[in-house]
Amino acid sequence: MNQPATKVLVIGYVWPEPRSSAAGGHMMQILESFLTQGWDITFSSPATIGEHKADLTALGIAECAIELNNSSFDDFVRELAPDIVLFDRFMMEEQFGWRVEKHCPDALRVLETCDLQSLRDARQQRLKDHLKAHPHSEDFSALFAPALDDEFQLMADTDIAKREIAAIYRCDISLMISDVEAQLLTEQFKVPAALLHWCPLMLQPPTEPFVPFEDRAHFLSIGNFRHAPNWDAVLWMKNSLWPLIRQQLPGAQLHIYGAYTPPKATALHNPAQGFHVMNWAEDASQVMSAARICLAPLRFGAGIKGKLADAMLCGTPNITTPIGAEAMGDDQPWPGLIEQSAPALAAAAVALYQDRNRWVQAQED
Repeated sequence: MNQPATKVLVIGYVWPEPRSSAAGGHMMQILESFLTQGWDITFSSPATIGEHKADLTALGIAECAIELNNSSFDDFVRELAPDIVLFDRFMMEEQFGWRVEKHCPDALRVLETCDLQSLRDARQQRLKDHLKAHPHSEDFSALFAPALDDEFQLMADTDIAKREIAAIYRCDISLMISDVEAQLLTEQFKVPAALLHWCPLMLQPPTEPFVPFEDRAHFLSIGNFRHAPNWDAVLWMKNSLWPLIRQQLPGAQLHIYGAYTPPKATALHNPAQGFHVMNWAEDASQVMSAARICLAPLRFGAGIKGKLADAMLCGTPNITTPIGAEAMGDDQPWPGLIEQSAPALAAAAVALYQDRNRWVQAQED
């Protein structure tokens, strides 16, 4: 007699949009791994449906809208009786975890952290403090790749860190996309390693040859505009990096793609300066493969950077910071250059853009 399929309930912070963000792509990878197990999956979310939402029903995944602070969820989860409940980010565990525990006490509770939001927010505050203290500085080396105990001190007393780590303790297992963040939790916050499982991006190697140097042009930057590190990077490029690049490459163009482009981003569009805000990319791989250099000057952030993973899969060398490169293979040659100040990033971008031999070596790395 066949055993009934394992029932999985996913409670999403948002409906997955794999072509809009790395988080959406990673969620789809997790769902696809569940499908390969033959599990019966229901995806639920209290969020409004975005314009780039994946068609989950086409994959055989049931969809169900739920409400915050509404007892209707109690009836829903009791009737569904899932064997596994996956919370997409700690805020969903806070909202629904106690209801799951009450009505489905035997369900395995899994937290998908995506990245440590408390780390990302603490780094953002550190950047704000730095800019306030040094308003004209273009060197951010003091902010990049500090020791783990410094990151701990940065986060330890914040309310969001307490909430996020409490959610990790309430769950049976938490999925960590970054091994650096797992190390931070175990070594500094003393979270038991048994509560954490490393679950990085699940990527397929490219099957087509990379587009060669001669067939590429322009610089590219890509990322969801709703993600604060991406918007900060756009502003830094506009105000500091891009003018330095254009001084040396007067005809250069920067194409910036991102989902949910706000008016404040559209207002930066300036073809005369070679600064093009292109809105959402229908096919991110296509535009990435057409670009010669991917710019990702991230001054704060956490997790694994999907834009840089995409660049690697497309054979597009990149220019980034230690924050961008974090947790993406420290023991491997970097397919581009990593710098810590606006002048150094701009110089690296110009050099790599012009030097075919160096560019080809970066692509091969």
